[in-house]
Amino acid sequence: MKKYFVHNSSYIDEGVEIGSGTKIWHFCHIQSGARIGENCSLGQNVNVSNNVIIGDGCKIQNNVSLYEGVELEEGVFCGPSCVFTNDLTPRAEYPKGHENYKRTLIKRGASIGANATIVCGHTIGRYAMVAAGAVVTKDVPDYALVTGVPARVVAHVDEKGNIEY
Repeated sequence: MKKYFVHNSSYIDEGVEIGSGTKIWHFCHIQSGARIGENCSLGQNVNVSNNVIIGDGCKIQNNVSLYEGVELEEGVFCGPSCVFTNDLTPRAEYPKGHENYKRTLIKRGASIGANATIVCGHTIGRYAMVAAGAVVTKDVPDYALVTGVPARVVAHVDEKGNIEY
C-alpha cells in the first residue's frame, strides 16, 4: 500500500522515489530518477524532471518546473510559477545534454516567491527569501531577503520569515 497520495491525473515515471505523507496533486509529472522526500506537497501542474532531489517537508506551489540539476533541501517553499533553469546558453539546434547542466541548490528552509526566476548555477542560502518576481543571478547568502532584477540583498529574515532591516 502506498504511503503517499498521487492524483489520478498525474504521471509518475518508473524509477521515482516518493516519501511517505507526500501529496502530488492534479496534472503533475514526476520523471525517472526523481527523489521526493516525506511530507511534501506538490500543487497543480508541477513538473519534476529527471534526477531532481526534493528534501522532506517541501511545498511546491502550482505551475513550477524543477529541471534536472535542481536540488531542494528540507523545508523549501517554491511559490506559484517560480522558474528554475539548468542551461545558461540554451540552443534548440545544439543541445548540450544533461551532463552539462548547471547545478542549482536551494538550502534548508529557503523560500522562493511567486514568479521569481532562479538562474542556474547558484545557491540560495539557508532560510533565505527570494521576493516575488525577483531574478536571482548570483548566490544568495543564508537568511538574506533579496528583491528586484537582478536580485539584491535588502534585508535579513529569521527562520520564521520575520524581516530585519
